[in-house]
Amino acid sequence: MNKQNAALLSVVSNSVLIAIKLLAGILMHSVGVISEAIHSSIDLIASLIAFFSIRVAVKPADEDHPFGHSKYENVSGFVEAILIFFAAILIIYEAVRRIITGTYVENLGMGIIVMLFASFVNGVVSYFLFKVSKEENSIALKADAMHLLTDVFTSLGVTLGLVAIKVTKLDILDPIIAIFVALLIIKASIELTKEALKDLTDTSLPEEEVKEIENIIKSNSEITSFHKLRTRKSGPRREIDVHLRVDRNYNIVDAHELSHKVSKQITDKFPDSHVIIHVEPERKKEEDK
Repeated sequence: MNKQNAALLSVVSNSVLIAIKLLAGILMHSVGVISEAIHSSIDLIASLIAFFSIRVAVKPADEDHPFGHSKYENVSGFVEAILIFFAAILIIYEAVRRIITGTYVENLGMGIIVMLFASFVNGVVSYFLFKVSKEENSIALKADAMHLLTDVFTSLGVTLGLVAIKVTKLDILDPIIAIFVALLIIKASIELTKEALKDLTDTSLPEEEVKEIENIIKSNSEITSFHKLRTRKSGPRREIDVHLRVDRNYNIVDAHELSHKVSKQITDKFPDSHVIIHVEPERKKEEDK
């Protein structure tokens, strides 16, 4: 399964679950179940954003985007995080209103079945999205998978709450559970925002990856030293550029071949990388003084 098909699967599953949850929540008068429908609605919007951003991100470079369209995936991840944050605020608002005005819940058995079904579906779809996001190195799919995984736990939380209401007959547990669900959603949105912003602000690759790049460079005996190693992530693609120093008597043909060799070594280790290498002569000792 490629990442576009995985994103489409998320859109379809979210659409079905929204209809089921919303119908069950209205029939039950349950803000907890309705909050889950709202959460799934935001997930659907997020899935649509992921789907279309991935379609754009895979387009080749053009005159307006000479470095490609990969960052559309990072923008998608950031927008998705903001969306689920506002969904959580909406859930808290509705839950507090229910606490103030009073609430009652009915048809608990139906709600428990619906929430368990939703947890199962989201768990399966989330598993596939995480799998494909890892294979394709896609931040947009990873964000979508995290949304659905959050849905799994929040749906299970609502299920436990409905069971507690059935046992204790305390309907006020419903909005309290909804607030707990919203707090979990806010936590997930903050984590997603941080991850998306890292790439949008051109943060360096993880330290262990930078170290591996340095070790690849050092493994070539022709290279006397290197500097200006810069790395960043653009969607699924790593962008790496570095200046290599060689002996001053090194001829230009050998230097050109060396740059290709090192570039291939890096892309073999990190596929889907864009590597720029500048080769320059080692500085004279008097230049260092």
